[in-house]
Amino acid sequence: MTAAPPAPPAPAAASGGSQVAARQAAEDPRFATVVAAFASDPTVDRGRMFGSVGLKVNGKVFAMLVKGALVAKLPRHRVDALVAAGDGTYFDPGHGKLMKEWVAVSGDAPSWIDLAREAYGFVRDGAQGGTR
Repeated sequence: MTAAPPAPPAPAAASGGSQVAARQAAEDPRFATVVAAFASDPTVDRGRMFGSVGLKVNGKVFAMLVKGALVAKLPRHRVDALVAAGDGTYFDPGHGKLMKEWVAVSGDAPSWIDLAREAYGFVRDGAQGGTR
């Protein structure tokens, strides 16, 4: 009798990062809607950045949940406009240096899904500039 072949690796949905993302989504229904909006997109994966799990495209995080806020990577001028309008703040990953292409939004407006879609497009199309 021959031995059974080894089991295939667990699918991405069962990975540690995905489990954390699922837990974060369950803890914040606003983030759950963001995760759900990208659930059927084969180009979107989950990954870690700044100690949080977020959504990735082309291997780069474009949106994540950090301390109850949606954090999204957007063009600097868009982040500046959101901050100027009082709709978000420059993201601080915890070392006191504000990230100029990352906005943190804790309120319900603007729409988290719309911001995540905007961030997805920006990162997918090869976000220009650094992470600050």
